[in-house]
Amino acid sequence: MERNQVHETDVLIVGAGGAGLRAAIAAKEAGARVAVVSKSLLGKAHTVMAEGGIAAALGNVDARDDWKTHFKDTMFGGKYVNDWQAAEFHAKEAPGEVNQLEHWGALFDRTDDGKILQRNFGGHTYPRLAHVGDRTGLELIRTLQDASVAKKVEVYMEYTITRIVLENGRVAGAVGYKRESGETVVFKVPAVIIASGGAGKIYTVTSNSWECTGDGQILALHAGAELTDMEFVQFHPTGMVWPMSVRGILVTEAVRGEGGLLTNSKGERFMQRYDPQRMELSTRDVVARAIFTEVREGRGSPHGGAFLAINHRPADFVRNKLPSMYTQFMAFADVDITKEPMEVFPTTHYAMGGIRV
Repeated sequence: MERNQVHETDVLIVGAGGAGLRAAIAAKEAGARVAVVSKSLLGKAHTVMAEGGIAAALGNVDARDDWKTHFKDTMFGGKYVNDWQAAEFHAKEAPGEVNQLEHWGALFDRTDDGKILQRNFGGHTYPRLAHVGDRTGLELIRTLQDASVAKKVEVYMEYTITRIVLENGRVAGAVGYKRESGETVVFKVPAVIIASGGAGKIYTVTSNSWECTGDGQILALHAGAELTDMEFVQFHPTGMVWPMSVRGILVTEAVRGEGGLLTNSKGERFMQRYDPQRMELSTRDVVARAIFTEVREGRGSPHGGAFLAINHRPADFVRNKLPSMYTQFMAFADVDITKEPMEVFPTTHYAMGGIRV
């Protein structure tokens, strides 16, 4: 006999990453009953791969920074085909959200006078990335998870939603299954927020974990929503190259933000050819195309990438600023990044398009 679980709530959120948990907190604070469904375990969202930091014009390191400069950088980086309203909203709201995270307990790195420290990142005019070493996403998820639990948000782990149910053209519920048992699950709910991330796993080489298969976009499309800008996929310029078992795993932009240098097999800092002003801190699309071009034209590293070096910085500095990268390369590639360069190549990273809001 088939078994069904039936739950009733006010707001169902599909996805338990940074966006989903932040939405859950906001809905809970507005007085709604909230349920969050996660394909995986709470805390295992792809948000943890936002390692290098959160862009917000706090002006803590350079007081000249403001939301208008952040907006300008965003539009320039998107070749002016961006959704300008979304870019403006993000630039204006980001500082307040970072401060809110701090209020909820996020432990950001600090300047000497106690402010949130900000680092350089590709395409940013001023140091703008609020960060926690190279583990910012992990701290973000920890903070939002703790805040959600404190507000008694209901979380259904290892559940997958397969269909949004409509009645008279409006949302009436959602149907899915429990991954462990296959048991059918029904949510009676008048509002569904889809925050399920991107679709990186449709690519062979990707930084994304197994959950990122585009479920949310399909749910929305079948429910009558409109998708937009799905052709815009960001390839992060630096993913691991070798060994093949870890090809595509992210090498955070924080390496370049802390002074990492890109070179080809001839020892040339090849970014001089592609963006002599910003060099390694050019926008991701420019750096990714540059590495691809160097490899295609025969100037790649032994395993088909480029070299990324941070070993010119003191070893203690590297281990303190980039602890995850140090551990990652030692464990997976037997490379000590305080002594030798990494090999990197572009990897599918971020879905720029999605559900039209």
